[in-house]
Amino acid sequence: MSKPMTMTQKILAEHAGLPYVEAGQLIEASLDLVLGNDITSPVAIREMDKMKQKDVFDKDKIALVMDHFIPNKDIKSAENCKCVREFACTHDITNYFDVGQMGIEHALLPEKGLTVAGDAIIGADSHTCTYGALGAFSTGVGSTDMAAGMATGKAWFKVPAAIKFNITGKPGKWISGKDVILHIIGMIGVDGALYKSMEFTGDGIKHLSMDDRFTIANMAIEAGGKNGIFPVDELTEAYLKEHSNRTYKIFKADDDAVYDEEYTIDLSTLKPTVSFPHLPENTKTVDEIKEEIKIDQSVIGSCTNGRLDDLRIAADVLKGRKVAKHVRCIVIPATQEIYLKAMDEGLLKIFIEAGAIVSTPTCGPCLGGYMGILAAGERCVSTTNRNFVGRMGHVDSEIYLASPAVAAESAVNGYISAPK
Repeated sequence: MSKPMTMTQKILAEHAGLPYVEAGQLIEASLDLVLGNDITSPVAIREMDKMKQKDVFDKDKIALVMDHFIPNKDIKSAENCKCVREFACTHDITNYFDVGQMGIEHALLPEKGLTVAGDAIIGADSHTCTYGALGAFSTGVGSTDMAAGMATGKAWFKVPAAIKFNITGKPGKWISGKDVILHIIGMIGVDGALYKSMEFTGDGIKHLSMDDRFTIANMAIEAGGKNGIFPVDELTEAYLKEHSNRTYKIFKADDDAVYDEEYTIDLSTLKPTVSFPHLPENTKTVDEIKEEIKIDQSVIGSCTNGRLDDLRIAADVLKGRKVAKHVRCIVIPATQEIYLKAMDEGLLKIFIEAGAIVSTPTCGPCLGGYMGILAAGERCVSTTNRNFVGRMGHVDSEIYLASPAVAAESAVNGYISAPK
C-alpha cells in the first residue's frame, strides 16, 4: 500500500517516475515547460553556451516572453531582447513572445494554453508559482537551472513539505483573491511557508474566480512558498478546455496526506486589506488605518492583478469619477488579448475619461523598470506583489500593496481607501 501524498508530491512523483516521494527527498523530474523572460533568459543563454549540450531538449516546451522592459526602455534592455530573439530564432523556439504578441508572462502562458493541470513547470522568475491555480506544480528557479532545463528537460528538486489552507465561506462584494493572499501572508509572515507547498482546499474555493486563484497562487512566493496549488474543479476544467488543446491530468491529495500546519480562512470575514511598506506581511485592513495616507501614484496591473476581472473591478470603481489631481493612475492590461477585451467592453474609455493612463502590457513599474518610477518621498498604492525598499524606484519611496478595488478608490480619493 502506497504512503499518502499531497497534491504537489503526487505531481512530482509522476514526473520523477517514482511511485512515491516524501518531504525532503531529492529527485530529478521531467519538465513540461521551461520559462524565461527578457531579464533572466540572457543569463541562462550564456550558461547554455558553456555547456557541451548546445541544443534545447524540445523547442515546443520552452517559452521565452519579452515582458519586463518591453518595448525596449534603454540600450541594455534592447541588447537583452536581441540576445533572446537570436536564441529563439537559432533554436526555432515555438513559444517566443515579443512586441505585438507579448503579455506579462504569468498571465500570457495560461491564456495561450501552455500550462495545464498536472504539469511540472520551472521558470526563471519567482512568480512562476502562478500556474498552481490550474492544478500544476510550478516554481521559480535561477537562470542556471533554467539553462539546464532548456538543455535537458529536467530539474532537481527537494520535495517540499506542505501547509493546508482550508478556504470556507463566501467573500463580500469588494473582496478579491488579493485580499485573501494578503490576509494569509499577514497571518503567517513572509517566511511562514518557507520551501513548502501552499495547498488550498475547501468549499469556499468555488466562490473564487480563476483570476482570484491566479492571484493567490502568484503570491505564494511572498510567504516563502515553493509553490501554491489549487484542486482542479469544474471552473478549472472549463478554463483549460477554453484555452488549451493539451491533455491534462488531475491529481488529488490523499485524505490522509501529511501537512506541517493547517489553517482555515473564512472568506466572509475578510475585509479590504493593504500591505504597508516594506514587506508584504505588514498588513492592515482598510478600516484599521486611522490616519489619512496620501498617495502620489496608483498602479493597476502586473502578473498579480492585470487580468480582465481586475480591470473590470477597477472600471466599476472609476466609472463616472475622476482621479485626484495629484495622483498618477497607471492601468496595465496583462496581455494583448486582455487589452482588446477591455477595449471592447469600454473599460479603457472609463479609465481614460477618469484621468488614468493605459499602458501596453509590461511588468514595467512592478520591479522599478519603467512606466511609473517613484521619486524620494513618493507613495504608491499598487496591485503588484512586492513592496520591498526601492522596489519601484527611490529607496525613500513607499509602496502599499492592495487589490484593484482599493487601488482605484484610492486613486479617486487621493489617499488609501476602499469602496463602500
